[in-house]
Amino acid sequence: MEQSIARAAALWRSSTTAVAVTGAGVSVAAGIPDFRSPGGLWTRYDPMRVATAEAIGRHPEEVWAFLLEARDVVGRARPTPAHHALARLEAAGRLAAVITQNIDNLHQAAGSQNVIEYHGGMGRYHCHRCRAAHDPDKARNLGPGDIPWLCRECGGVVRPDIVFFGEPIPLDALQKSGQLALAADFLLVVGTSGEVAPANTLPFKVQARGGIVVEINPGESAYQAMADIRIEAPAEVALPLLEKRVLDGAMAPCGR
Repeated sequence: MEQSIARAAALWRSSTTAVAVTGAGVSVAAGIPDFRSPGGLWTRYDPMRVATAEAIGRHPEEVWAFLLEARDVVGRARPTPAHHALARLEAAGRLAAVITQNIDNLHQAAGSQNVIEYHGGMGRYHCHRCRAAHDPDKARNLGPGDIPWLCRECGGVVRPDIVFFGEPIPLDALQKSGQLALAADFLLVVGTSGEVAPANTLPFKVQARGGIVVEINPGESAYQAMADIRIEAPAEVALPLLEKRVLDGAMAPCGR
């Protein structure tokens, strides 16, 4: 691992624009299991029944029973050393942005400023019908007797600003991530299996343009055969070590 980290740090320091793409693996140490993993929420809930726009209209109580559990899991989580490492790299001018598939807002909590959320976040809420914004503090205090949460304006169902199955990725996130993929000559992929589109296309786009792709992942992924360097370790272990190597030999700011 040390040799891979040293090589990755040297390539990172020589890059001009570095970008990170993160998935569920970066937050596992925060107590948020991958929804698809054993014990994850999708082993106990049918996503087609609780995480689609149609489900909100047909059985909102079930949707909100799922959301209460997801809220509690996310609410207990705190940023890991991996989140803090990425935030420090950005603050030092060595990381242009984080593109994340996670909905836990932990990158922002750690201090990252330029975070592009492919699937939205649990920290914001709006009415599914009229789109009116609602206070996230109320979501923190909802109990089983308070669901479904209904809109004060129109009576529609209030939901978090997350992308449910079958819904499009926010256009702003697609545009910004596409621009970053065109600019990046170094892409760090952390804790994602590479199974979910369109985020899984970004490493291939960067590499096709001659950029370097470095993966941090202790398990198998869609990138293990194509990554220029693969660091087989948990994100919370490898990223602080990589950060130290990059910043100890920092050169000109990256992506600024």
